[in-house]
Amino acid sequence: MTLPPYADLLGLTVDPDDEGVLIMPFADGVLGRPGFLHGGAISGLMEMAAIVAVRQALAEEGGGRIKPINVTVDFMRGGRDKPTRAQGVVTRLGTRVANVEATAWQDDRTKPIAAARLNYLIARP
Repeated sequence: MTLPPYADLLGLTVDPDDEGVLIMPFADGVLGRPGFLHGGAISGLMEMAAIVAVRQALAEEGGGRIKPINVTVDFMRGGRDKPTRAQGVVTRLGTRVANVEATAWQDDRTKPIAAARLNYLIARP
């Protein structure tokens, strides 16, 4: 799976034990206030996870290109100085629009630090 270039800036990797889950290590480049992740880094991680989910869903239907329409992020708690994971789930894949939900967590998947809803315009071949 090829990730967008922004994923390299965040240091993202694909979790080898859980397909579709991205991991962002804690580093100076994603630091907000001391000891916490920057909200933009968390949002970027969830956006990349959503893109992975949409690309996988489109690949199963013959491919296509995507363009973001709308992104809404809800922050639930501060991201601490540890690896952060995120996964996107396509909730609707229509002819022209895809709806995706993404969550980011650290130690416990059932206690997310942030959640996002993303909408993408689809251009099919």
